[in-house]
Amino acid sequence: MRFCSLVFIFLAAASSGHAATITVRNESGNALAQVMVSRSPVEKIALDLSDDGYPPNAVSNQAATTVTRFTDTEGVVRFNDVPEPVVYRARAQGYVDVTFTRADDDVVLKKMTDDQLVASYPSNVWLSQMTFGGDLELKKRFELNCAFCHQQASLFMRNERTVEQWLGVFERMNGYGARLPVDDQEKIAELLQEEYRSLREHPQEVPPPRQWETHLADIEMTEWPIGDGFSQMHDFLLHPNGNVYVGDNLFDRIYEVNPDTGQYTVYKVPHPEDARVGGILGNRFTVFPKMNNYMGVHSFAYSRKDGHIFVTPSMQQALVEFDPDTKEFSTHWMPEGFYPHTIRIDDKDRVWFTLAVSSQVVMFDRSEKEFHFYDLPGRSFKERFIINSLPMIFWMDPENRPIPDPDRKGTGLPMPYGIDIASDGIVWATRLYANDIARIDPEKNEVTMIDFPYQGPRRLRVDADDNVWIVAFQDSLLVKYEPDRRQFTAYELPVINEIPYSLNVDKKRGRVWVTGNQSDTLLSFDIATENWKVYPLPRQRFFTRDIEIAESDGAVYTTNSHFPTWQSEGGQPTLLRIAPIEVEVPVETEH
Repeated sequence: MRFCSLVFIFLAAASSGHAATITVRNESGNALAQVMVSRSPVEKIALDLSDDGYPPNAVSNQAATTVTRFTDTEGVVRFNDVPEPVVYRARAQGYVDVTFTRADDDVVLKKMTDDQLVASYPSNVWLSQMTFGGDLELKKRFELNCAFCHQQASLFMRNERTVEQWLGVFERMNGYGARLPVDDQEKIAELLQEEYRSLREHPQEVPPPRQWETHLADIEMTEWPIGDGFSQMHDFLLHPNGNVYVGDNLFDRIYEVNPDTGQYTVYKVPHPEDARVGGILGNRFTVFPKMNNYMGVHSFAYSRKDGHIFVTPSMQQALVEFDPDTKEFSTHWMPEGFYPHTIRIDDKDRVWFTLAVSSQVVMFDRSEKEFHFYDLPGRSFKERFIINSLPMIFWMDPENRPIPDPDRKGTGLPMPYGIDIASDGIVWATRLYANDIARIDPEKNEVTMIDFPYQGPRRLRVDADDNVWIVAFQDSLLVKYEPDRRQFTAYELPVINEIPYSLNVDKKRGRVWVTGNQSDTLLSFDIATENWKVYPLPRQRFFTRDIEIAESDGAVYTTNSHFPTWQSEGGQPTLLRIAPIEVEVPVETEH
């Protein structure tokens, strides 16, 4: 059965809370469909945050869960098992938000003014009107380097800044890890000042976003807030034990979330006593008032053999192993390689991950406890020289390391990024700045590089037929590569000027899910019909960089990983699930 058509019947008598039926209308009394209605608890839950504002190790807390549904064609939305007391928020495109606590009266939404309307539009439609003086390649270089942590053209980004202020932002962002070319910075700063100002003065030029559609009435969104405004909930894992494990990249914590109860427990990733904040990369975030990333929790995978979770610590030469039963950590130190990134585990229980800085793919053989490295070729003599010099560079104190000025080709940093493993054991990996993909045959010990005909291959996944699906970051495309035919096929995304970070494939239902990190959406592509469905997310500035899919019912999980988090609506990261509605029983509202 398809994800959006699953509707399970649940008897109202079985619910422990009361039921609520809400009808939403406009000022003329007409029913409003596709209204997003979010239900949150009123009372704050007492949390143990005694470890510098965070839960101590192995301490459990209860998340204040928010549930969101959409009205049907009659303007009606129903909630069963409603706890007391709750507050509702109704949000619809083109209307002013309304909050209310009683569900007995019709909810009336008022139209926004023209200024309110355009200000409410997501970042992608604003960004679509940024022409960069007609230089599309310049815009793409900006997007590649300035849109992988947070939204561009958001309310915060399009404020008035001087050219000098923009240049200061670029310097700080390049210190964080962006590679905006030095030769482009002055021109981009001038264009950002000029074109943002023009859009603020002529907001009528900004096109409306895609309209919400009727399939939304069949799904429910659940959010669990975790961390705080300084956290970065990067990647995560849906484990067969039913828990979701979310990594706070900036505070070396793993959140074990039970989606059935909303309870979560935090586990601190251990680090060597002599480790420094920022690990071997040095502290890139000196402007932040608190930071605890000695390891840099990044990406997750689990072993189908024993359920152990493997985590890439991007700021160390290591691989971290976590036993979800005993809650014990093990660290496997690597003899070489820099910046462990995205991770997968093959059918032989071998752990594969990309090394983003040293341009390698590495395999950890669990049975031998050994690392095997696959060097990906440099694109030029200069790049090979830079990569070969990395051990000497990283031997230096982080405060005194030479940092090459980034150029337009990203020389020295081809950046292996996404990775996945086909059913025949072939390993596929992307290189973001090199615009190519690697095919690794472990049995023959062969590495083959394939040119990617689009720009910005970021993360990838393999489908049930071993086709490789890749997001083209700044080209705003979903791309399929068929290895047997050696053929690429590109599919335009259903929202304009999206900059897709990641994807995942629901192999059972034949769907590709793509992150809509600039448009506050998740995007679903049906492989058989080539049709898209768009799912608006319940918070503005909702930046998504990872997706997990439940095999049982096709429920989709993601995290709000906007960085800095305080720019996101609500100012706190959340774990989010989109699932088929489990309750659809017409009942009278109880008071």
